[in-house]
Amino acid sequence: MHVDTDDGILRIAFDRPGALNAMTRETAVTLADTIEDAAPEEHHAIVLTGEGDAFSAGGDLQALAEGPASARDAYESVTDSFGRVVEAMLESAVPIVAKVNGDAIGAGLAVVALADIAYAAEDATFSCAFVRVGLIPDTGGTFMLPHIIGLRAAKKLAFTGEFFGAERAADLELVNETVTADELDDRVEETVEQLRNRPTEIVGMMKQAMHENMGRHWSEALDYENLLQVQARTSEAHEEGVSAFLEGRDPEFDL
Repeated sequence: MHVDTDDGILRIAFDRPGALNAMTRETAVTLADTIEDAAPEEHHAIVLTGEGDAFSAGGDLQALAEGPASARDAYESVTDSFGRVVEAMLESAVPIVAKVNGDAIGAGLAVVALADIAYAAEDATFSCAFVRVGLIPDTGGTFMLPHIIGLRAAKKLAFTGEFFGAERAADLELVNETVTADELDDRVEETVEQLRNRPTEIVGMMKQAMHENMGRHWSEALDYENLLQVQARTSEAHEEGVSAFLEGRDPEFDL
């Protein structure tokens, strides 16, 4: 996995192009560790992509086949690797942008679903392919897909393992937008620049509130929203935002 920080942007790339960026347990642990280390005091955004022609073909089946034999050990292994990816991505206070440069299959599709914002190249292919190898969706797939694309659509993708293109992924709202491969970098960087000019701490609070409130009764959700809003109102970002508005200038949000 290739990791680089560029002017407050943490860039992560799956780096096994010869294996279509299939993820081993070690890859998942490294991804989780890297995301967990990101902090709104140091980073405006995280960009996640793949080297070569694929985003990620999902779990490396050969490596996984050589894993723990007992059910207990297998549970602990998946929880401590791919399970940690889910936790890290959903709890990160730094917004995550998926740049889907190519095929996103199985766990690769699930990672796209976990990202906060996603853009895909028009020639990318997607599949919730777990059923094709006798598995259920993991890496948060049974949780995030119904939330993002709806229960009925999620069931069809999971039950059939069908392949579909980027245009349908956008129609399902699995990705925000599709662009040509040549335009993908520029489209992602436009969003990164927008995030660079927003208060990351407050963006993190928004993400926290939205995720925590999924499944809550509206009254509990409102109470939690109000709690975080109080924190936001006492932040330096809010003070700067109000000052900039009153002074007729663009706000300058520091990390």
